[in-house]
Amino acid sequence: MGWIGEQIDSVKSLNFRQVLTQAVSLGMIVTSALIIWKGLMCITGSESPVVVVLSGSMEPGFKRGDILFLRMSKDPIRAGEIVVFNVDGREIPIVHRVIKVHERQDTGEVDVLTKGDNNFGDDRLLYAHGQLWLQRHHIMGRAVGFLPYVGWVTIIMTEKPIIKYILIGALGLLVITSKE
Repeated sequence: MGWIGEQIDSVKSLNFRQVLTQAVSLGMIVTSALIIWKGLMCITGSESPVVVVLSGSMEPGFKRGDILFLRMSKDPIRAGEIVVFNVDGREIPIVHRVIKVHERQDTGEVDVLTKGDNNFGDDRLLYAHGQLWLQRHHIMGRAVGFLPYVGWVTIIMTEKPIIKYILIGALGLLVITSKE
């Protein structure tokens, strides 16, 4: 019958109490992950404390698939820092280096201009139409550390959604069929 047949028989043999116990366990795991994420958001001050580098625009410093750890503080942003920012009209955050900082004399607000290390020009073409500078509210955080290549899991699951669905299905089947 094979492995799949054995798993189907195992699911059929479960009673309601076992299924309910497994569902509660799965819910606790998901809830724990969300609590950890929210805790990291509070500790780092960033709406997204961890991001994956999705392009080669920051090579050789950061390669596609690297995971960056972010922190957002009240300290002024300086040229040379690597920041992650959102642009109005785009969902995916961008990881680039600050190349210019402009402080407005009248308000004291700071505007920044960014550029990918591996790009020829600055990011003004990436910003929203007519926008020349980023303001502080666009910046999600500053890079404070990284893990090389670990983000490839996220990239593969985003680019090949079938792998994500197979993995989720296999994990769900594993949770349901475990006897403990």
